[in-house]
Amino acid sequence: MRRDLIGIGLFIFLLTPMITRPDPAIAETTKRVSIELHIELSKRILVVYVNHTPYKTYPVALGKPETPTPIGNWLITNKSKDWGGGFGTRWLGLNVPWGIYGIHGTNRPSSIGNYASNGCIRMHNHDIEELYNFVHVGVPVFIPGNPLAHPRNLAVGDIGADVQLVQLRLLHFGFYHGTCNGRFEQTTEQALKAFEKAHGLPVDGIVGRKDYQLLGLIES
Repeated sequence: MRRDLIGIGLFIFLLTPMITRPDPAIAETTKRVSIELHIELSKRILVVYVNHTPYKTYPVALGKPETPTPIGNWLITNKSKDWGGGFGTRWLGLNVPWGIYGIHGTNRPSSIGNYASNGCIRMHNHDIEELYNFVHVGVPVFIPGNPLAHPRNLAVGDIGADVQLVQLRLLHFGFYHGTCNGRFEQTTEQALKAFEKAHGLPVDGIVGRKDYQLLGLIES
């Protein structure tokens, strides 16, 4: 059985890194060029692309194994200053459907370069301030990876890209009719139980290895 792999790229772009207060004309120019933000999970870096060319690289902290950074294609949907505390001096929010995730500063600079967050992308405060000035709402953020590299058992209450993949497959097979939002709720559980019953699996509403295999998400 073929395995469905989801590969998604995260691209992070920054213009004029030496300027801390953007000139209005420069800020307007950034809206007319192609800006993307790329997160490379294995290297723990954020790469800024301008017009499809790497422009600058920043070290970042990413999610811990139990609270991974969300794999997917996202957009910056909001910008805020001075959240304070663990969020540092700037916030760039992402449109992840199963939770509140963003790119932000930190009060723990020693965590940068590690897998240390609850899923957000942490940056040094001086780096996020630089990025914040030139990245506008609507900039795409790509985070590539395989959510099923290490499949976990899924049940009601779980969230993540792996949950979303299960929902998409249940939708494909006609068992699920809800929103594929990465949230394992009762509607997902009911659809999974119907799928399990139809395929002779234990009807427990928990996504285990056999469920993944029959859904076509991992190899037999």
